[in-house]
Amino acid sequence: MNKYVERLYNGIIKENPTLVLMLGMCPTLAVSTRATNGIGMGLSTLAVLVLSNLVISLLRKVIPDQVRLPAYIVIVASLVTVTELLIEAYLPSVYEALGIYIPLIVVNCIILGRAEAYANKNTPLLSVFDGIGMGLGFTIALTLAGAVREILGSGTCFGMQILPKSVEPMGIFVQPPGAFLVIALFIIIMNAIGIKTRQRQLVESGCDGCCAGCTAKCETGKEAAK
Repeated sequence: MNKYVERLYNGIIKENPTLVLMLGMCPTLAVSTRATNGIGMGLSTLAVLVLSNLVISLLRKVIPDQVRLPAYIVIVASLVTVTELLIEAYLPSVYEALGIYIPLIVVNCIILGRAEAYANKNTPLLSVFDGIGMGLGFTIALTLAGAVREILGSGTCFGMQILPKSVEPMGIFVQPPGAFLVIALFIIIMNAIGIKTRQRQLVESGCDGCCAGCTAKCETGKEAAK
């Protein structure tokens, strides 16, 4: 797989920041009451993530290690301020819906985590693709969670009536407990897919899963031995 495509796949599926790494859960639980809110927060975070990864990667050999994290925060805070002003100017409804969670992007652990774990060690172009992948993964997770919660909690999605008006919406899904339920369901699905994929790989390699009686040298056997 092309290394740039791999960064996209990694962020969207393999290491989805919300559903796999469990990062950025505060905005995920708070703003995913509607699908439009999820898209707004996701795309805002994506823009900041891509630009911060690019700037930090370009300056990775200039920023001293002793002030690395403060420098990252200054860079991210500057980008978040610009993003917040643009949203307030051109998307006032999204700005009102997201509220305090836009400036809180500064301390979003997804952004600081990717800056420290990836952008600080890789080229600008790879860092940009890493930011796009992680940002898209975050956006997709928030949008899906918002859509499910909006449909079940109010019967609408993107402002359109989905459920018949005769069906009583389940108000719990637009409340904090509903966020936990929906995110938990998505995580269960992701884990189930991962388990099936792992089982399929074992079968295709001729492994029956019994490491105790296996004489072959493989990663699974090493892990079991540990």
